Amino acid sequence: MTKTAIITGAGNGIGRATVIHLIGEGWRVAALDKDGEALDEIAASLPADQLLTFTADLGEEDAVKSAFKAIADWADNAALLVNNSGIAQPHAGPLEDLTLDKWQGWIDASLTAAFLCSRAALPLLRAHANAADEASAIVNITSTRAIQSEPDTFGYAAAKGGLAALTHCMAVSLGPQIRVNAIAPGWIETGPWQKEANRAQPDHSAKAEKQHPVGRIGKPQDIAEAVAWLAGPASGFVTGQQLAIDGGMTRKMIYVS
Repeated sequence: MTKTAIITGAGNGIGRATVIHLIGEGWRVAALDKDGEALDEIAASLPADQLLTFTADLGEEDAVKSAFKAIADWADNAALLVNNSGIAQPHAGPLEDLTLDKWQGWIDASLTAAFLCSRAALPLLRAHANAADEASAIVNITSTRAIQSEPDTFGYAAAKGGLAALTHCMAVSLGPQIRVNAIAPGWIETGPWQKEANRAQPDHSAKAEKQHPVGRIGKPQDIAEAVAWLAGPASGFVTGQQLAIDGGMTRKMIYVS
């Protein structure tokens, strides 16, 4: 049986890589993003019968309702929801200069969107669990900034930390039909995975690479493959967890010399 996944923030970076990876593994994917241009690029390169794209601001309730109505018309169930939407730029500047609107932007793009999309996806996820006699999955893309911070990243850190807490709350509330886990990416180089207008090839120093215990900076494919594992039967006893995929950086003590 061909499985259906729903991926938010699907136009660029980790979301784009996850769409391409899952379709390569035989999934059908509903790809959602505010960036219609990026979604059009993806659609032009992938099989039309395996991909549905929908342009929407997922921090807005009516937009989410419209998106999931279109998905329900396209697929009668879904095995996976990936909550990946968010504002990629984490830096807000000094706290005293941070406006409520800008703060709310980070919260809505990631945390509110995950709540709205998870709620809207429940009928589809439960339908798959009932039809396939196996748990469906939600994977929330958080960040290592959910557990450690750089200066002046207030809204981003709060949104990702809230999403980490939402993960374990949903896991204990929605099981056993739905398993819910999170992936916390570290430094993932997304430049080559942006839409054409914003695409960039990285030029990282050897020092930047070597500061990671694995010896390199992360790639979007690293996250996409972990999403596929968390969606599959091999992770059937895993729920409520946050998996850091960061090349070991959150385990490395760094001293200024």
